[in-house]
Amino acid sequence: MKTTPTKKTFDCLAYKDRVQAEIYEEIKHLTIPEQVEYFRREAESGPFGEWLKTLKARPASSAGTASGNGTPSGI
Repeated sequence: MKTTPTKKTFDCLAYKDRVQAEIYEEIKHLTIPEQVEYFRREAESGPFGEWLKTLKARPASSAGTASGNGTPSGI
């Protein structure tokens, strides 16, 4: 069976490279602790920010686990 080629309208790797270059320009003069804070701030204000807040609010023994028994979810 022959497949019909589709025309790409979005180049994922080109997008990733562009975004990485933009981030590099923003952080290239920051110290390591400043870079950590930059990424923490971006993560908290991004689309997963609310989810991260709920993880931080959980007790340390159950954060990131499905059952609270220390076993990661999905395993």
